[in-house]
Amino acid sequence: MFKSKLGLDFNKVDKARGLAKDIAVDVQKFVDSYTTVAVERTICRLLEIDGVDCDEVPLPNIVVDHLKDKGVLSEGVMYFIGNAMLETGMSPQEIAEKVSSGELDLTKIKQHSKDEVQKAVEPVVNKVVDRIKSNRDQREKYLTTIGEGPKPYLYVIVATGNIYEDVIQAQAAARQGADIIAVIRTTGQSLLDYVPYGATTEGFGGTFATQENFRIMRKALDEVGEEVGRYIRLCNYCSGLCMPEIAAMGALERLDVMLNDALYGILFRDINMQRTLVDQFFSRVINGFAGVIINTGEDNYLTTADAVENAHTVLASDLINEQLAFMAGLPEEQMGLGHAFEMDPELENGFLLELAQAQMTREIFPKAPLKYMPPTKFMTGNIFKGHIQDALFNQVAIMTGQGLQLLGMMTEAIHTPFMSDRYLSIENARYIFNNMRDFGSEIEFKADGIIQKRAQLVLDESVELLEKMVEDGLFNSLEKGTFADIKRSRTGGKGLAGVVEKGSSYMNLFIPKMLGGVK
Repeated sequence: MFKSKLGLDFNKVDKARGLAKDIAVDVQKFVDSYTTVAVERTICRLLEIDGVDCDEVPLPNIVVDHLKDKGVLSEGVMYFIGNAMLETGMSPQEIAEKVSSGELDLTKIKQHSKDEVQKAVEPVVNKVVDRIKSNRDQREKYLTTIGEGPKPYLYVIVATGNIYEDVIQAQAAARQGADIIAVIRTTGQSLLDYVPYGATTEGFGGTFATQENFRIMRKALDEVGEEVGRYIRLCNYCSGLCMPEIAAMGALERLDVMLNDALYGILFRDINMQRTLVDQFFSRVINGFAGVIINTGEDNYLTTADAVENAHTVLASDLINEQLAFMAGLPEEQMGLGHAFEMDPELENGFLLELAQAQMTREIFPKAPLKYMPPTKFMTGNIFKGHIQDALFNQVAIMTGQGLQLLGMMTEAIHTPFMSDRYLSIENARYIFNNMRDFGSEIEFKADGIIQKRAQLVLDESVELLEKMVEDGLFNSLEKGTFADIKRSRTGGKGLAGVVEKGSSYMNLFIPKMLGGVK
């Protein structure tokens, strides 16, 4: 029988989960009634519509904008593409090209019944669903044959702006011991309402997320994985205005980890909450089916709000994100719920408080591969102190059984890491994880001591917050600045014009075929 090291009252945990579920159910009622331009573009991509026109406008955007301009997007792109397949005998790609050239108006051809259209489009849907399942099977084959590194997975970032340079950096990191390579997106891509096309060699603070870039990096990591004898996971970002599209691209190219959190986009990118919560659901259905571990962004709350005073908001948000993920068919084993080591290093007994919160998160989410984020807010440019801060962060991780350890860099706040900086971070983590491998199972915490009391307090405050949020609902709570001390308007932010209520002919066959993962 499980016994909490922290003396947590799991009746309170169950209560918190029930409150979070009530909040999530309320959100899902809204989500189920609406679609967005990003969801419809995602359906286009999953129907194998790809490429750009002579002005480099993606064909999925052209098709969706065509229907939006005609005032019929509420009926959904799948209906109109399937209907055109019936009438013309063309493939979705050929239909998109004809729409792009102005030779085809999807609203002016004979319309068939919803059942007839569904039968016409279903073979294409099944083909793509099988392709994504095959990618998942390939991942499992690699894990069975060459294996993987032990948890916590060593998770590092490459961010040169040039995908080919990223490949060099990523393969070097894998040889140094990294288990997950995250290719940071170029600054501002989350605010683009389209996905760029092809391989890219210019970016600021990161590299464009494109399907071709995903393919290039996946191939490179498979090559180095076979060389070093362990599977190397690839991570990218499907937050932002193209959240579900990037999830689809990742599923098609076998990405393994995706930053996938609407709350992050609402709070830190000012993306409209209605838009991105609808987008999030479909993106998580895709990620769930593709076997992708999602990462949520609660760690970012503590970069704007105080980590001691606001720790309960992180737990409350994790619980809400867990319930929203369940509704999209994601199992716990694919929920990289976020939290962070972000207290002021001058705080007396700060290490004990950090340890309490990490252990609390592990006990409350025992199956989740928790994403633990390094100190950033109080990194000063003193590389020696920074390296020690990262070492303490690594100690907490191994003591509490974290899942995905985004390694801190001693040059944080100075420059984009050099390969040598990354090597030192990996060396730091490997040394501590090896030397303290079973330390967590060897220790207990003092009854009613600082660590236990801290965790119990955070849980109590989370329950209180969730009770208030059930009364207000998630939308009103976000307007009040519940998370990260940031207030957002229900009708403000970017992307609201792309939200459309579903009509009577609306269909999205990918959801019932993917929801709940691989059977």
